[in-house]
Amino acid sequence: MGAVDRGNVRLTQYAAGGGCACKIPPGELEQIVAALTGRAAAGTHGELLVGLDDGDDAAVVLMADSLGAVGGANAVGGALVEGAGAAGSFGTAGGAGSVGAAGTVAPVGAAGSLGTAGSLGSVGAAGVASGSGAVGALAAGGAGSPAGPDGSFAIVATTDFFTPVVDDAYDWGRIAAANALSDVYAVGGEPVVALNLLGWPRDRLPFELAAEVLRGGLEIAGSAGCHVAGGHSIDDPEPKYGMAVTGIADPARLLRIGAGLPGLPLSLSKPLGSGVLNNRHKATGQVFPQAVDMMTRLNADASRAALRAGVCCATDVTGFGLLGHLYKLARASGVSAVIDTATVPYLEGARAAVAAGYVSGGTRRNLGWVSPHLDRGSTSEEECLLLADAQTSGGLLLAGEIPGAHVIGHLVPRGENLIRLI
Repeated sequence: MGAVDRGNVRLTQYAAGGGCACKIPPGELEQIVAALTGRAAAGTHGELLVGLDDGDDAAVVLMADSLGAVGGANAVGGALVEGAGAAGSFGTAGGAGSVGAAGTVAPVGAAGSLGTAGSLGSVGAAGVASGSGAVGALAAGGAGSPAGPDGSFAIVATTDFFTPVVDDAYDWGRIAAANALSDVYAVGGEPVVALNLLGWPRDRLPFELAAEVLRGGLEIAGSAGCHVAGGHSIDDPEPKYGMAVTGIADPARLLRIGAGLPGLPLSLSKPLGSGVLNNRHKATGQVFPQAVDMMTRLNADASRAALRAGVCCATDVTGFGLLGHLYKLARASGVSAVIDTATVPYLEGARAAVAAGYVSGGTRRNLGWVSPHLDRGSTSEEECLLLADAQTSGGLLLAGEIPGAHVIGHLVPRGENLIRLI
């Protein structure tokens, strides 16, 4: 590969799409995965609580029975020993964190930290954490812990990756990591460990830029209290980056896409418009710091606030746009939704971008997919495109209210159309 001026590299020009706008269209995707739904595997190490059926944001598996998370006295000691079901693969005695007589786990690398290593809090016979990490709280089932009062917990698993959404390698890494972590927050979980997923055109782009992408991902994961422990890379004609993330959650306090009820308000935790601004950036090189700031902001606070408020229904707004993700929520919940378009928040410059024609093909496909189920009323085409704008690392859409989020509508009994705009 010849010399490349890293300061002048425009990463968005090395890929056909960008960010979550390069997703396979939702209608086509549902056809692809239709045969995978409603099928249970035999001999598993836990109960699948959330899978493909409703299109939730992450998979969730209840591990209480197979892990025996609560020992004789609510203690991790004696529960995460070798041969304790699924724990044997990521937190066993001797393998990835050795368990002493008092149940103290010694930190022995990344697998140990995933499987409740000492770095996450050691637990004594009474189940009281001597450290400050999540697992001590998990075993005790304390307030705000991602576990039930009996110590039961669920594993959350998700993955997300995409082509460059911005030209700056470091910012792209940060955005992609925040986007991947969002799926854990969208189901009410807390991320524990992530693995990098990197595709890189090694003959066209310098590895120094790949290192910047990974550095950005590491920073965001670190700010989330999430380990990054390796990953996988391939030589790819287009650059791609993302993460596979594993987290934990209280199985009794999950946020589900199909738990919406008539009468509940609909709230949005981040403004829309990143899709049209990213498309303008790709076409012109103009940088939009407000979009980068929004896309790198974690959904952690919104998720935790939702759980504190007793919210049960949520999803994050990404590549299918607000309308696409709301359609999935209403369909799964057996309700309809009413959106007051005047209350929907947008990033500065979003309306100008859509008026200037910077609308991705993904956004137009989103609107086409939802249109048969949409009562537009008097809403303009431009407004509908903004509502269907393919977001990258967007906010949480909640059936409930939390501080700081915009109330944009409400759920009603199932009607002729799943979404009505007013």
